[in-house]
Amino acid sequence: MKLFVKTKDKKYPIYFGTNNCFKIKQILTQNNINPKKLVAIYDKNVPRKIITKLKLKLKKGENIFIGINFNEKMKNLTTVTDILKILGKNNFNRNDCLISIGGGVAGDICSFAASIYKRGMKFVNIPTTLLSQVDSSIGGKTGINNFLGKNMIGTFCQPNLVITDLIFLKSLPKREMICGYAEILKHALISDKKFFIFLKSNFKNILNLKMNVLKKAIFNSCKIKKNIIEKDEKERNFRKTLNYGHTFAHAFESTLGYTKFLNHGEAVLLGILTASKFSNKEKLLPNDELKLIENHMSELKYDNLNKYFKKKNLNTISEYMMKDKKNKDKNINLILLKKISKPVLKNTYSQIKVKNFIGSLINK
Repeated sequence: MKLFVKTKDKKYPIYFGTNNCFKIKQILTQNNINPKKLVAIYDKNVPRKIITKLKLKLKKGENIFIGINFNEKMKNLTTVTDILKILGKNNFNRNDCLISIGGGVAGDICSFAASIYKRGMKFVNIPTTLLSQVDSSIGGKTGINNFLGKNMIGTFCQPNLVITDLIFLKSLPKREMICGYAEILKHALISDKKFFIFLKSNFKNILNLKMNVLKKAIFNSCKIKKNIIEKDEKERNFRKTLNYGHTFAHAFESTLGYTKFLNHGEAVLLGILTASKFSNKEKLLPNDELKLIENHMSELKYDNLNKYFKKKNLNTISEYMMKDKKNKDKNINLILLKKISKPVLKNTYSQIKVKNFIGSLINK
């Protein structure tokens, strides 16, 4: 099963399946990717048996394999510089290839390094978490964090190829599956109410790795994102809807210092709920549709900011929201909903108003 993403910069396929990552040499050749050498950077949390088998498939001449314990706190220039040093030391050129085998952090770091090394080398993404398979591996956003916040340094650079293999998901803890489910849910909320109803009925099967349901959810989610990206590759307009809930979510993550206490997907779930409640408060999202979203968040057990924040955190949260990339003036720009599948762009609010609203959701 394949999807093709077609942008002005590049056309590339996304392969979906089980055990298809072990056909990597064949897939590379089919897509005219024949580097003299490649570097495969993999997350050490990926099952060793899979990495060992991939090494055998790619074992050839000057190919390099590097294992890293990726985490959000190392999404910085230091890590990128280390990768660039390896590429330079081994005299990689633009026609050589960097392969990322890992989750969203690995993909963001590796794609950024590939996009700036000699102004761009070939990049192949093998996402190994549900979150990365339905979100960060598609669309060409690269990025690292700095003192200003999450993903504040980055480029737009489409990959040459994405291989999405469900075999990786079998090793994920349920918390990581929920993390990826957050992005699938977001895609449904901004684009397809029928898909949202499907998710409400099947989320337990998805989280419990019922493969036929999971594959359908992943494919539909990726198709939604693909269609949005093809309309607006550089996020000048409609692609901003993919940030639904994320202005809140990134501020939540940054406030807590990217701690394991609240991972990205969990922050997105809280951000989606907060944005939905704010949409309702602004008389956009009807009460009955908000109730559908609230009930689903309650089923997922991500419906309470009080577990993570206190009133004393409000200034920090709102300050991070003021630094969001979508803002163009001294106000905060939010993507909101007027109903499920109908997002609204260009909603700007004062820092005080947003801060007070978040405060109304926190009791202590």
